[in-house]
Amino acid sequence: MKTSLLLKTLRDHPDHQLRFLLPDGGFIPAHAHVTEVGRVDKTFLDCGGTARRNSSLCLQTWVADDTDHRLASGKLADIIERAAPILGSDDLDAEIEYEDGFISQFPIESAASHEDSLIFALQTKHTDCLAKEICLPKPQESSSCCSGSGCC
Repeated sequence: MKTSLLLKTLRDHPDHQLRFLLPDGGFIPAHAHVTEVGRVDKTFLDCGGTARRNSSLCLQTWVADDTDHRLASGKLADIIERAAPILGSDDLDAEIEYEDGFISQFPIESAASHEDSLIFALQTKHTDCLAKEICLPKPQESSSCCSGSGCC
């Protein structure tokens, strides 16, 4: 989900409570705080030698002992809009950062309104080779991708 759609969804349901549905079917606890709104920029060199850049909107959640805490959609929209100077004008992919034994980032896939809650379905992130045309051997070849092609 892009930042623009996230903001529109939050503004369309300003009094709804936020719920984040994890890919395994569980939920981030309803009393989680959104403790950071930030732009994450990653500049890297892929295994084929191409320089690349990815940017995203990251909403960090934190679960505390304050079980009465609830964040309404409109308030989160206000916080994201206050972060505009940091986020810039790009329509970034939005992700939720959550710690449950280890820190994970989950792209927001979709949102649905249910009674007084706004439920954001989260998806998993995956690694990938971005230079498959260089790294992966063609079916008739038997050499490995690390056999001197400059890959890996």
